[in-house]
Amino acid sequence: MPDFTDLTDLASRTLAGSVVYANDELFAERENLIRPEPPTHAAAAFGHKGKVYDGWETRRRRSPGHDWAVVRLGAAGIVHGVVVDTAYFTGNYPPEISVEATSAEDYPSPAELEAASWTSLVDRTAARGDSVNQYAVSNRDRWTHVRLSIYPDGGVARFRVHGTVVPDPRFLQGTVDLAAMENGGTLVETSDAFYSSPVNLILPGRARIMGDGWENARRRGDGNDYAVFRLAARGRLRHVEVDTSYFVGNAPGWVRLTAADETADGATSWWDVVPRRPVQPDTRHRFLVEDRRPATHVRLDVFPDGGLSRLRCHGEVEADALAELARR
Repeated sequence: MPDFTDLTDLASRTLAGSVVYANDELFAERENLIRPEPPTHAAAAFGHKGKVYDGWETRRRRSPGHDWAVVRLGAAGIVHGVVVDTAYFTGNYPPEISVEATSAEDYPSPAELEAASWTSLVDRTAARGDSVNQYAVSNRDRWTHVRLSIYPDGGVARFRVHGTVVPDPRFLQGTVDLAAMENGGTLVETSDAFYSSPVNLILPGRARIMGDGWENARRRGDGNDYAVFRLAARGRLRHVEVDTSYFVGNAPGWVRLTAADETADGATSWWDVVPRRPVQPDTRHRFLVEDRRPATHVRLDVFPDGGLSRLRCHGEVEADALAELARR
């Protein structure tokens, strides 16, 4: 898979993305496009309108033109690549697609979006059926909405819009979660993601099940597992949360949280935010931060291994970092 697929899916329902409009969805509803889980298929499932598909499917077009769907990104940002997944669509997939984007203030209606100025991210190009079609994007502007067009009609299971979050600095005033994905926090390194990735730790909301968190493999040797995150912006931590909810027999025995301030030349020095300490299973732990020097990264160590559901790093963005975001 291309490197861009490791980046945040800006369109995902997990980040509160939504499909605000589709010109046709007779066979299968547009909302399926941005569901976070992989598409499924039930061969024997039929409804009044025909085969039931886990995706977006339009009727067979009998007139000129093509079909399209407009997605409001859950987090505005720079798109590095898109995935048009036609899983299980074999004789009814679109042979060609294109993707455009626009940046709109506030919350425009479908009619206002139709009148907006759109920029091509992926020119009209071929797509394959029952395949994960991947398209890199070179444009580096910030976008709030994307439009997927299919030619002339057909079905798409999932639409992923991978990129980097560029937060609105107006909503980073005061105390915010500096590690949150929706604010621009990103995972940059981990020792192990065997069962699930530590990127889940910075998703919005509380975990609902153990699978919503980070779980590494059982460690059989020396050392410990860890995850490193780049904060949304340089800021000063005020209090943090380390949540082991739903991890009962597989929570860490101990945790440690450290922070670093990366300089322009890439140098870092690390200090304790939460010194190594025991934690309890299935518990939301909250810790005040005493050392409040500015930080750009945090590292969460678990000893020797074990799972967590969420990590929150509440603090204030530095004034110069806010000003830099405002210039983007």
